[in-house]
Amino acid sequence: MDHLLYIAMSGAKENMNGIAVRANNLANTGTVGFKADFEQARAMQAFGAGLPTRVFSLTEQPGQNFDAGSIIMTERELDVAIQGDGWLAVQAPDGNEAYTRGGNLQISAQGMLETSSGLPVMGDDGPIQLPVPLAKVEIAQDGTISVLPQGAPADAIVPAGRIKLVRPDNRDMEKGNDGLFRRKDGQIAEADINVSLLKGAIESSNVNAVGEMTYMISLQRQFELQVKMMKSAEEMDRQQNQLLRIMG
Repeated sequence: MDHLLYIAMSGAKENMNGIAVRANNLANTGTVGFKADFEQARAMQAFGAGLPTRVFSLTEQPGQNFDAGSIIMTERELDVAIQGDGWLAVQAPDGNEAYTRGGNLQISAQGMLETSSGLPVMGDDGPIQLPVPLAKVEIAQDGTISVLPQGAPADAIVPAGRIKLVRPDNRDMEKGNDGLFRRKDGQIAEADINVSLLKGAIESSNVNAVGEMTYMISLQRQFELQVKMMKSAEEMDRQQNQLLRIMG
C-alpha cells in the first residue's frame, strides 16, 4: 500500500504546484507586460531494488509564454510599449541589471525615471536621472528622452538620456522570483538600436484568463482524484491489518 500512497502523493503535489502557477497567472491578468508562467510534470520511473515498476511525478520548468500582449493606447507621456521583441533594462533590488516589458513609467520626486514598482530605468550610463521639476517629457521611438524644464521657453526642450533597450534571444532568458527577467548565463545584455518603442501605450498581460481558469479546474479535479487514491490506500491498509489480527 505504501507504493500506491507515495505515487498518489507525488501526483497530488504536482497538481498543487500547477494550481499555484495558474493562480499566479490569473492574479496578474492586469499586470502591464506580464508573461504567463508554464508548469509541467512528467512521469519518472523509480529505480532501485527489485523491478522498476513504480512511476512518480517529476517537476519540470518549461519557462514562460513570451508572446506579446495586446497594445493599449493611453496617451500618457510616460507610457511606452515595446514593438516586437525586446526588453526595457532596469536596476533590480539587488543592484544588478534585469529586464521587463512593463512600460508604465513614472518619475520620482528626486527625478529618477522608474517603473511602476519603483525600479530605476537604466540608460547608457546607469539609472536615468532627470532634472526635475519638468513641464514636459517626451520619449522617442528609439528610447531617447527629451525634457522641458519647468519655467523654460516652449522651444527649450533638451535631451536627458536614453532608455537602454535590449533584444536577447528569449530562449536565453529566465524569470526570477521578483518577476524580472535575466539572461540564464548571468551576463548583461547589450543595447540594441533596432528595438523600438510606441509612446503613449502599454502592453497588457498575455494571460488568457479563460484558458487559465479551465486548466485550473482540470488540475483541481486531478488533485481530488489523487486524494481519493490516498484514502483508498489508507482503507486497504486498515483492512489488511484487521485481516492479520483475525488470522493471528
